Amino acid sequence: MRDKATPLESRLKRLITASGPIDLATYMSLCLGDPEHGYYTRHTPIGADGDFTTAPEVSQLFGELLGIWMLSVWQQSGCPSPFHLVELGPGRGTLMQDMARTIQSQPDAFAALHIHLVEISPTLRDQQAHRLESVKRPITWHDTIESLPEAPLFLIANEFFDCLPIHQWVRKGDSWHERVVGLDDNGNLAFGLGPVRALSAPSPDAETEDGAILEQSPASDAVMATLAHKLASHGGAGLFIDYGYAKPGYGDTLQAMRNHAYANPLAKPGEQDLTAHVNFSALAHAASSAIQTNPHGLTVSPAIKQGDFLLAMGLLERAGRLGAGKSAQEQEAIRDAVERLAAPDQMGSLFHCLAILPHHCPIPPLS
Repeated sequence: MRDKATPLESRLKRLITASGPIDLATYMSLCLGDPEHGYYTRHTPIGADGDFTTAPEVSQLFGELLGIWMLSVWQQSGCPSPFHLVELGPGRGTLMQDMARTIQSQPDAFAALHIHLVEISPTLRDQQAHRLESVKRPITWHDTIESLPEAPLFLIANEFFDCLPIHQWVRKGDSWHERVVGLDDNGNLAFGLGPVRALSAPSPDAETEDGAILEQSPASDAVMATLAHKLASHGGAGLFIDYGYAKPGYGDTLQAMRNHAYANPLAKPGEQDLTAHVNFSALAHAASSAIQTNPHGLTVSPAIKQGDFLLAMGLLERAGRLGAGKSAQEQEAIRDAVERLAAPDQMGSLFHCLAILPHHCPIPPLS
């Protein structure tokens, strides 16, 4: 017997019945961000009781190293005050808490610190406020990036772009058709092929196999362009970490997560997370195009693997200091966290890092 339809699923079926199939980006946007029934507006997605675990929840090591990186960039940018530290999609506030604790080791930086959190979920905002209560520095929440200060910004986005909506095109013969969500003969949500679309559709590649899927995320490109333009206009830096690929290619990366397991992306709309792998090549192109005027001398780094970034930032050395004097069980837990964050067969190779930096900031390994 099929599970009862979620409220959003019933609404989607009515919408499709009335107006026809919808593109995948519309489907993702409604599932994740619908004000009444969206996943991120109603659920607590992160942690053991949620649907997935992010790097900051694995170990404090992750946030501490990112805090060191941001502090170094801020110092080499001339220590602008206020120190506007911005996180996009800050989850439960764990990453910002660890970064702020690290920055606190430098009194002048901590005194200038002003935290900005871009978050649409009321539930997560409450958790962030509770977790950051002890920081004792100004915190401002934003619904969108447009309301961020017109000032030097130091941006961090960890697992943010992966949940922005994507479009998919499917190769059929000599044409690319947009993949859509419609209804099958039984009235259930199902994938299908829409008409050929010129907008953002790629040119047919003679060597591409029939049925190949190409993904694009105009929403991600637009967000990155806006952020890069802000940095080019006012100064600062940005660090972007996500799972994805450094070079463009073909393939279906849309996935759903529920209770820490993969699920059917069309099942339980609004009740499970939807993500897609991030195209770092497209993000780098969007950022580079936006900073061409570049009055603040910015550059876009190549994308590198998360493991390489963390090891270059001193992950092993910091883990050794953290484990000094601890019990054997605690030291084993730290080793397990290092393995999960940096090992090639875990987060180390799947996740990539990209930075927008001032030319004069020799901060390894994203100089």
